Order: sequence, then C-alpha cells, then structure tokens
Amino acid sequence: MAQVLFTLLMLVILQAVLGFDNLLYISLESKKAPLDQQKRVRKIGILIAIVLRIVLLFVLVSVIDYFQEPFSFLTGEIENVFKFAFNGHSIIVLVGGGFIIYTAIKEIWHMISTSDLNHDVEGDSKRNKSANAVITSIVIMNLVFSFDSILAAIGLTNEIENATTAFIVMAVAIVASGLLMLLMADKISVFLAKNRMYEVLGLFILFIVGIMLVTEGGHLAHLKIFGNEIVPMSKTTFYFVIVVLVIVDIVQGRYQKKLIKEQISDNNSH
Repeated sequence: MAQVLFTLLMLVILQAVLGFDNLLYISLESKKAPLDQQKRVRKIGILIAIVLRIVLLFVLVSVIDYFQEPFSFLTGEIENVFKFAFNGHSIIVLVGGGFIIYTAIKEIWHMISTSDLNHDVEGDSKRNKSANAVITSIVIMNLVFSFDSILAAIGLTNEIENATTAFIVMAVAIVASGLLMLLMADKISVFLAKNRMYEVLGLFILFIVGIMLVTEGGHLAHLKIFGNEIVPMSKTTFYFVIVVLVIVDIVQGRYQKKLIKEQISDNNSH
C-alpha cells in the first residue's frame, strides 16, 4: 500500500511538472477565442483532454509495443546521408513539436509586425478562432504533450504487480494533474493579460518546448544526418534554458525601466 501511495505521489508531481508547457500553450491559444468565451474554452478543453488522456492511457497500455516498434515502410537510409526508422511514438512527437514551433514563430512574428498594440489586445478577425476550434487545438496539443508523460507513468508503475491497480494509480494521477491545470489555467491567463511583456517570454519557452520535442522525436526515429545521430534535449538542459530566459527577461525589464526613468529625468531637466 505504501509503495502504491508513493508511486501515486511521484506520478502527480511528474504530471504537474511536465504539464507546465502544456498549461502555457493553453493560456496563449485560448486568447484566440472570443473574449467572453476564453474562460469556458480553457475549462472545456482541459476537461475533454483529461477524459481523452485516460482513453490514451488505456490504448497505450494495450498496444504500447506497436507505438515503439519501427514501421517497416518508414525505415530506410540514404548511405552516408540520411538514416531513419520511424515508429508511432516518434511521428506523434515530431508532428507535435513541429506544430508548436510553427505556432510560436507565427505569434512572435505577429507581435513584431503589429503596429497597433491596442488592436492586438482585442485581437483581429483574421487571427480569431471560434471557441470550438480553440478547444479542438487545446485537446489535440494536450494529447501530444501527455504522450511522453503517460509513457513515463507506465514506466514508474512497472513495479506494481497488479495491472488493474497500476492502471487506477495512473488514471488518478492524470485526473489530479488535470484538475490542477484547471485551477492554474485562468490564473496564468490573467497574469499574461496583465503583464503582456511576459507573452514574448512565454512564446520563446514554447519555441524551446517545440525544439525539445523535435529532437526527442528525431532520436526516437533513430534519425542520422550525415552520420550524426539526433540527440534529444535533456529535461535538465530544458529547465536550465528556461531559468536563463526568465532571468534575462527580468534583468532586461528592470534595466529598461531604469533607462526610461533616466530619459524622463533628462527631459525634465532640459
């Protein structure tokens, strides 16, 4: 019993830590929905994702070997140039990572190319999505983000001999982490709305998440380019980069405020 409770605690912590980038994506993506529906979109998207995560867990437990074994028709090489052996896991992670990179670059480009900041706050008709479209995006990306965390959960519960108990422990951890996301989603969205300068930081973090997923997908697909194997970005490196980005953003913000104060002081003195 003690082992089961300890494993459950570890799983909830794991799901919470790995869910941070997912939460960031939800907060940024929900801004594309109509303003009066954004809160509802986040809640519905997360609730649907929790249910689908449990379904995905059941599927992975049942057919995990199929996702790990390379597809024969997607295995091959061009001598000394390119080598690959794609499996279900690698394709999901690569596509998800590529989409996140595309989303981050598109949003960053929109920020630097938009001249009217007030118009950008309200959003424009070209960028707005319907509530259902945003919910669909949130659910799909939630599943992509959850794929690795579920596989890690399966690994952590290997020591639990009873398969039914192991499944229940993983399901409870998924529900607990999902409810935590439900509580935090609105707070993060409100924070980003009040501190819009941190949106850039959030988008660059999302960009790094995309790179991490692409390198992981390349590693899972056993990709080799000119004889060089794709090495996945470690979680330690990822969190180190995030800490550096946050520190740089804080220092830059304070330095910018100092420069503005000095400029105002100089203007007043003249």
